[in-house]
Amino acid sequence: MAEKMLQFIKLERAMPKKRSAKTRKGDFKEIYGNYAVKSAKSQAARCSQCGVPFCQQGCPLSNNIPDWLKLAAEDRLEEAYAVSSATNNMPEICGRICPQDRLCEGICTIEQSGHGTVTIGSIERYITDTAWDKGWIKPIKPPRERAQSAGIIGAGPGGLAAAEQLRRKGYQVTVYDRYDRGGGLLVYGIPGFKLEKDIVERRIKHLEESGIAFKFNCDVGKDITLTDIRDTHDTVLIATGVYKARDLKVPGVGADGVYPALEFLTASNRVGFGDEVDAFEDGSLDASEKRVIVIGGGDTAMDCVRTAVRQGAKSVTCLYRRDRTNMPGSQREVANAEEEGVKFEWLSGPEAVLHTKANKVKGVKVRRMRLGAPDASGRQSPEKTDETVDMKADMVIKALGFDPEDLPLLFDEPALRVNRWGAISVDFKSMETSLPGVYAAGDIVRGASLVVWAIVDGRQASEEMHHAMRSVAKQQKAAAE
Repeated sequence: MAEKMLQFIKLERAMPKKRSAKTRKGDFKEIYGNYAVKSAKSQAARCSQCGVPFCQQGCPLSNNIPDWLKLAAEDRLEEAYAVSSATNNMPEICGRICPQDRLCEGICTIEQSGHGTVTIGSIERYITDTAWDKGWIKPIKPPRERAQSAGIIGAGPGGLAAAEQLRRKGYQVTVYDRYDRGGGLLVYGIPGFKLEKDIVERRIKHLEESGIAFKFNCDVGKDITLTDIRDTHDTVLIATGVYKARDLKVPGVGADGVYPALEFLTASNRVGFGDEVDAFEDGSLDASEKRVIVIGGGDTAMDCVRTAVRQGAKSVTCLYRRDRTNMPGSQREVANAEEEGVKFEWLSGPEAVLHTKANKVKGVKVRRMRLGAPDASGRQSPEKTDETVDMKADMVIKALGFDPEDLPLLFDEPALRVNRWGAISVDFKSMETSLPGVYAAGDIVRGASLVVWAIVDGRQASEEMHHAMRSVAKQQKAAAE
């Protein structure tokens, strides 16, 4: 092992080749290429195979990262994919969009020793892309078919992970989703330069070929009731995610030209699919030749600023009320945005949206901030100073995060209990809601979070649904005998 691995002492960290900022600003293709075979093997061999794998502890899915790195270093890629996919339902997606710098790579042992982290995400992507190319990923064929069925509301990462796990156990699975495509925020929220959409479509097709039924354009509460779904299936999972944009509470926020982040991103992604989007065609949601200000410091804000660049904005500025160190978004994404020409105004908060007499956006009054004592999250709290400045803008995008929609109202199910933030309340041991046989997972339970956490929750919920259905089946069998 020592000869094959531990190469970090003589081999430097190297990411796959990244396209130049000048080139990549002109399209929505992913900015990183894939490793060549030799590079992937050598980078995987940098792993120290440490006795306590911190990378695995830093991964919400507890992926067996050292094992598949060693297999990749030995060019045993089919085995590496088997290990990787045993704990992750979509490693090719997580390899692309997980903030590895905050998770597995951020806690890598050799990174802590100053040698530069193993490029875990890029190798994960390489392994899975190779598995797809080689035809190693086959439709699911359960060892036995079960008569019981599960209904899943939401075709985002949490719902898809649960659907796959249940199908592997032989259950009949139907996924209901309000949109016309599967993937949720993977297709409509995340831009193509981070995740090209054929990657998601390939995963959906794989699940369809595995016997999972999808009912798109099916809005629960309008086209079908939650009661109908409960009557149809033995168990139900709610994995709708959170889509209600947090609002900006400053004067002028209702001016023409102020948009929620998801509305802007969804329009851009739909245009990428070739869909007709009226609000883009008439110029409203098109940043071309506009001075764009994005308010927020998370990954969604980074998606917005980089999308605006690709749409041909005249200038793109990101306002964030804390400094760079205290921002919640990925530092890697900030660096990419800076390379692409985005200007960051740190310690800056919106005081008002400025507009013309015709109520058209013309700028943002910005209050300069300073950092005070740490808040409950450990980050320093922003405090206002006496300094303000007016910044010109033709488009303002609010990227302040998301809250849950009012599901008891939307589903016409007042007995569905939610917490004080509007997220669905569950028994965290069973993931069951206040409605018997109805479970919940992902952002609609924990609040807006990472894709990898939605997968974790979906897998856990599916296991609890399996236990519940198996228990009922055993009782029915005993009663019949």
